[in-house]
Amino acid sequence: MTLTPVAPLPEHEVRVRAPGKINLSLRVGPLEADGYHPVSTVFQAVSVFEEVVATPAADRTLTASGPQSERVPTDSTNLALRAASLLAERAGIDDGVHLHLHKGVPVAGGMAGGSADAAAALLACDALWRTGMSRDDLLELAAELGADVPFALSGHTAVGSGRGHLLTPALSRGEFHWAFAVQDRGLSTARVYGAFDELADAPQVPDAEDDVPLMQALRAGDPRALGAALHNDLQLAALSLDPGLAEPLAVAQDAGALGVVVSGSGPTVAALGRSRQHALVLAAAFTASGVADRVLTAAGPVAGARIVSSTD
Repeated sequence: MTLTPVAPLPEHEVRVRAPGKINLSLRVGPLEADGYHPVSTVFQAVSVFEEVVATPAADRTLTASGPQSERVPTDSTNLALRAASLLAERAGIDDGVHLHLHKGVPVAGGMAGGSADAAAALLACDALWRTGMSRDDLLELAAELGADVPFALSGHTAVGSGRGHLLTPALSRGEFHWAFAVQDRGLSTARVYGAFDELADAPQVPDAEDDVPLMQALRAGDPRALGAALHNDLQLAALSLDPGLAEPLAVAQDAGALGVVVSGSGPTVAALGRSRQHALVLAAAFTASGVADRVLTAAGPVAGARIVSSTD
């Protein structure tokens, strides 16, 4: 009998899972002198995940697998590698690391998959290198990497202000069920904000008071009220760049979604169902109508980046 050789387990491996997000509300102010727009947003982390595996290596390298992984940069521009380098710099670490990303969150889909990778990489490398950084330290590094990275680290439901990186936890009861119409074509966040600047008629500085009905819906665990309160100031800009997004929005409404919205800067369309079963009905409507390249269902809120396994 011939035995098949078994590959040895890595000497040390840390595996971290981080969620994608949707913006239940996204209110955008005018472009400021620093090149950023002030925002007021309500994030919800949903059960669509990125998984990052960190192993010791001579250099800092990255590979990716999963849907649309061919579109993920594997050089130093990748946000996960930037996260590893930033952590190493602040902690005085010279070690290398190999990061393998398994994609579950749509690429360039408005659900912060790259930010989830960065949050997972911070947590994984922190454990791999035993830097001893506190959660607050990691959140500070996350904010330097990007506006959505702190939320990917924290998860659950939160109000974001500033560029979206200043977080206040929000009370949310129960579980909400979503169907997502995913497009293989991405939308550049920078292009969507540029279109917003062209289309917006004197945008006002966002005010969290505008989302009082949405916050009440979350506290009550009321999906119908939440659906009615969904809001995205970037939706018209995303539609101007990708008019085809009107189709999944209409399909979800016709299928009885409690609310439907472009997720973040798009092009993913998020539809809120009455229940898990209704989210499956919405997903089937997306599929049957041919308005999505892929369809996902998920629930929220869920926890932020977490270590799921570690060998030592």
